[in-house]
Amino acid sequence: MAGRGRPRAFDRNEALHQAMRVFWSCGYEGASMNELSQAMGINKPSLYAAFGCKETLFREAIELYGREQSAPVSEALEKGDTARGSIERALRVNARCYTAPDNPRGCMVVTAALAGAPENSPVCRFLTENRRENEACFRRRVERGISDGDVPESADPARVAAFYVTVLHGLSIQARDGASCAALERVVDSAIAAWDAIAR
Repeated sequence: MAGRGRPRAFDRNEALHQAMRVFWSCGYEGASMNELSQAMGINKPSLYAAFGCKETLFREAIELYGREQSAPVSEALEKGDTARGSIERALRVNARCYTAPDNPRGCMVVTAALAGAPENSPVCRFLTENRRENEACFRRRVERGISDGDVPESADPARVAAFYVTVLHGLSIQARDGASCAALERVVDSAIAAWDAIAR
């Protein structure tokens, strides 16, 4: 009778959360396997056995980030009465998330994008796809606004989405540079003040 394998001596979900925080703080290239192993509380052989290679671990960490950190943004976009109100709320939710004292600053997807070595091109493409999907969510909300009548029919949803996602990425970088939530909120004030011109 074949013996059963030894149970893992660690909480996989907790280990993944710790890996997420390392990638969030350091980016993909900046996060070493030693740092990841230490933060996760497991040795390298156990890490590889549980998660595979660094890229696979990173992809899981990004998925976890999306589930936990992006959910309030998706809710803001879906539940707002108007496209303008929904996008404003999404920006403000992110401003608070990017400066939350219990988390690394900024957006993990933007921070981790500092992967530039040729061997990391699959990671770069993966992050690009994530950012494009985020922009598509904004575009779909503007399209819904046109259908609902709160956005002019002449508006270009792709143009509006590109502008506000660019603001979103800028908020992340400002947060990494130490900007306060109040400072980011003022940027959001200015971005929303430009709505009529952008969505014309």
